[in-house]
Amino acid sequence: MAGGKLTPRQKMINLMYLVFIAMLALNMSKEVLSAFGLMNEKLEASNTDATTRNKAFMDGLAEKVKENDKQYGPLKANADKVKALADDLNTYLEGLKQQMTKTVENPKDYEVMDKGDFLDAKFFTGDKVSKEGQEFLAKIAAFRDGVASLVPNVATSVKAKFATQPVKNRDGISIDWLDYHYKGFPLVASLTKLTQLQADVKTTESEVLSNMLQGNLSSQVSMKNYTALVVLDKSAYFQGEKVTGKVVLGRYDENTKPTSFDGPGKIENGQAVINMTAGNVGEQKIAGKFTFTENGENIPLAFEGKYVVVPRPNQATISADKMNVVYRGLPNPMSISFAGIGDNNVNASAPGLSKSGNGKYNLVPGSGNEVTVSVSGKMADGKSVTDKKTFRIKNIPAPVGAIGGTIGVTKGAKSRLEVSQVTALLPDFLYDLSFQVTQFAFKVPGQPVVIVNGDRVNAQCKAALAKAGRGDQVIISDIKTKIVGVSANVIPGKTAPVVYEIQ
Repeated sequence: MAGGKLTPRQKMINLMYLVFIAMLALNMSKEVLSAFGLMNEKLEASNTDATTRNKAFMDGLAEKVKENDKQYGPLKANADKVKALADDLNTYLEGLKQQMTKTVENPKDYEVMDKGDFLDAKFFTGDKVSKEGQEFLAKIAAFRDGVASLVPNVATSVKAKFATQPVKNRDGISIDWLDYHYKGFPLVASLTKLTQLQADVKTTESEVLSNMLQGNLSSQVSMKNYTALVVLDKSAYFQGEKVTGKVVLGRYDENTKPTSFDGPGKIENGQAVINMTAGNVGEQKIAGKFTFTENGENIPLAFEGKYVVVPRPNQATISADKMNVVYRGLPNPMSISFAGIGDNNVNASAPGLSKSGNGKYNLVPGSGNEVTVSVSGKMADGKSVTDKKTFRIKNIPAPVGAIGGTIGVTKGAKSRLEVSQVTALLPDFLYDLSFQVTQFAFKVPGQPVVIVNGDRVNAQCKAALAKAGRGDQVIISDIKTKIVGVSANVIPGKTAPVVYEIQ
């Protein structure tokens, strides 16, 4: 274009071509800057949804702690530590972004954010990383190493996602991570990268919390968490009488067999059958040890029980068959008897108590915090004895939302969610209760909340779901339920939400 002898007219035409090409390059640059800005806005919206989701998880976990502090308390303590690490990094990144946007008059005018001076000056001093740059790397490392230490199951994933070691460019040259990702980039590009880093923090927080819950549920079925129970045919015996009963696990069957047993009896079908003679009058102990093999390791499980040897029956034996407390509105099974007195000579009374069999009763407590069971018995010599015991009344714990029987966070295709049933479960509750979902809120990122009556997604949900993309997390919350098969008007607590990630 510039070679040879050109006429003035041809020179003018060539100059116009150059101007035109420069204008195209300028427009393309503005479009790229605007695209980064729009991407940043979308990530911000996604981060807001992730914050809501993680808060719902923590709120649900707090409710579970109120119901069972011993089981869920340690999990909540670890979850709080993860949240603190995430909040610290997220707050730091948000402050850094605010500093960056203050350098422009309009933080929404992405076309003017084409300079990289701010982070170049903040993170670097010449070719070296500045003090502020070191602080940025330290914040990332604190989150990465802290989470990996608290939840070893996700350590590999977290360390990979938040790695800050040198990176090789397309020429195979190793470049410092901070230099590779932030040096010389337009302001809007770096802003978007920081927002993406916030998204990674929130996604990691969600995955970690879900992993911790799954690990908690798995640990509950481990042999290390079983308790051996001494179950005697009765708890008081006359002097010289045979003591008969069993030592069993809290959950056992023929497949739950110990490798060895040390105690006053022998193993039969996964339980130790006791056969011995009662000793002197007073409290006696029964003790021993099971040994199980789990994952190639011998797991010892000690047990200890007590029984009382009495010359004559002088007090009642009242015990809840399934728990130390009774649940409001449910038929709590109870065994009530007097040692040495036949069932036909034993009378028991309490509000909501009814007899169901020989020595067996059902207690359906109503209002109040306690209920007292009073028992009287007539001995063979005509004398009467009385006793009573007070039980605490607790409400049924809140259920947990589930999709396809999976609680917490589950993943799958849109088509699976469209046909899956939303249910509510009570993991590890002593009663087999069935919940019917009557209503729930269906939230797709970027779409309005859909309120659904029933337990399956409707046409509105499917329309919103059609706009979701891979990696979007659908939140099903505000789940309303009713208990099936219980005549009493029992209202469970607030159901924990469930999250479905689109694959």
